[in-house]
Amino acid sequence: MGILVKKNDKVKILTGKDKGKTGKVLLVDKKNTRLVIEGLNMVKKMQRPSQQNQKGGIIDIESPVNISNVKVVCPKCDEAVRIRKKQLEDGKRVRACGKCGEIMDKV
Repeated sequence: MGILVKKNDKVKILTGKDKGKTGKVLLVDKKNTRLVIEGLNMVKKMQRPSQQNQKGGIIDIESPVNISNVKVVCPKCDEAVRIRKKQLEDGKRVRACGKCGEIMDKV
């Protein structure tokens, strides 16, 4: 069916160490079906000093999460829901909440 999660969507993590937490999607990798969520699934990475970044050391970065492990949070009912495709009168297809039917895309 395709990937129904887009950048800047609010999502809730269903599994893993950050289970139950919500955050904003920063990046969607459609090829590998993974996405990066702001402030969640943090991992430590060693950084070497470079010309642009003088400091080296251990930094925290967001690690990608599989799309199957998240659900989109509906802006109206504020719950993690499945996304449905809905066709408008003018023929345009948009994403809609599976519970309340609210349109999630800006028309």
